Amino acid sequence: MPSTIEPSPSSGSGVDYFIDCPTGTVEHYFADDTYTWSDELYRIHGYERGDVVPSLELGMSHVHPTDRDAVRAFWTKVTTTGGPSSIYATLLDLKGGTRKLLISADLILNNEEEPVGIWALVVDLTHSIHADTHKIANEAVAASALTRAVIEQAKGILMGRAGLDATEAFERISSYSQRTNRKVVVISQEIIDRALHLTRQRSHQSSPDAMIELFQAL
Repeated sequence: MPSTIEPSPSSGSGVDYFIDCPTGTVEHYFADDTYTWSDELYRIHGYERGDVVPSLELGMSHVHPTDRDAVRAFWTKVTTTGGPSSIYATLLDLKGGTRKLLISADLILNNEEEPVGIWALVVDLTHSIHADTHKIANEAVAASALTRAVIEQAKGILMGRAGLDATEAFERISSYSQRTNRKVVVISQEIIDRALHLTRQRSHQSSPDAMIELFQAL
């Protein structure tokens, strides 16, 4: 069964953290009940953009049956009480392949600080954790996976929000880590926190360079 976790990244850095962890995003707006998936999230499920119309039920249909109730309860909890919060889950892609995911979600707030939707990051840990899903509850494995996930989330944010490719995102985070003598995971968590703030204010739409400028200001 998946377990709900609170983000608490441990220290660590290195190129191994960036090995094959596809990161997708989903946004759900309550008013019109629309779901928007990133291209990477389509691919995690086994689709390409235009193949299907994203919905909660479509997403749930790909969650492993043993995890489905817990993931639905997690989504309902974030919708009603907010986050940030995270959960591990197993996904079955279109070809029947098994993927191990970390889903981190929080509310999207309007300018009046009222919830208008949910924004979530979905990190595919399948090839990076090198552990059976039944052993992921082990504290050491879970902590290591979460650290990698935090860094991959930050990398995914820079790629998706600032128009960087994977190499550029890695170089920016790594270079800033070296210049400031701070852990990569600490910088990554700050990027995530600031991106969530921009998402709530919807100000990330104001300029394609918003995340680059934000990163440079860290």
